[in-house]
Amino acid sequence: MIHIGTSGYSFKDWKGTFYPVKITSAEMLEFYSRHFKVVEINATYYAILKPRIFENMAERTPEDFRFIVKANSGMTHERTDNESVFHQFEDSIQPLVEAGKLKGILAQFPWSFKNDERNRKYLRTYKDRLPEYPLIVEFRHISWITEPLFGFLRELGISYCAVDEPNLPGLVPPKVMITTDPGYVRFHGRNEKTWWAGDSSQRYNYLYSEQELKEWVPKIKQLAASTQETYVFFNNCHAGQAAKNAKTMQDMLQPDLFKPSENQDVDTAIS
Repeated sequence: MIHIGTSGYSFKDWKGTFYPVKITSAEMLEFYSRHFKVVEINATYYAILKPRIFENMAERTPEDFRFIVKANSGMTHERTDNESVFHQFEDSIQPLVEAGKLKGILAQFPWSFKNDERNRKYLRTYKDRLPEYPLIVEFRHISWITEPLFGFLRELGISYCAVDEPNLPGLVPPKVMITTDPGYVRFHGRNEKTWWAGDSSQRYNYLYSEQELKEWVPKIKQLAASTQETYVFFNNCHAGQAAKNAKTMQDMLQPDLFKPSENQDVDTAIS
């Protein structure tokens, strides 16, 4: 099954493009869940949320809605004396676990996290600290793209996150590799000029063309053919571009998609 969504949902600049102009922040997740059946929660990278926040998210979404939660930066960018961060993070996400809606934890490591013995050891530590959860890892440095690494991830039982990002020296190419369930793809945009120089808003300010998305259709189907679940997320969130591209990808992969509950009414998004 293929599940398509966006990396986050609560954005003021989505009003008038994806959301109705007068929607409140509290209404956004319910509206979002009428169009997509999965979301990546990225706010957890910046701060560990209170369990009550996740409890509210679980309550405001349909029974078959799914969440992927991004690991806190203290788990991926500050890799010493951080065991307590893992405990706090795990406590935070328990409402999603209890609701049966947590489908994975995404660890996005920085470009400075390169393929060496120390960092491979940390990946094993990371897995040991979260042994009961589906784990997905996203690398930014090209040194990780080797067959031995994929074998290592298979040994650990960690999913490899395929990425679409600018074709720049040192970055990860758009390579699909199956290590374990789930299959995973993230679209960051192809802004070569602002990837290193701009802020996060400029970095991900990119609207994919239909042709660029079509390039990924056979790759995503390849993942789906070898995994029980495949997740596809758009992180080009500026001005609702992620939602627009996710909708287009839904149309391209319609026969293979996870279908919403039949009793869910879907509002028409603003184009």
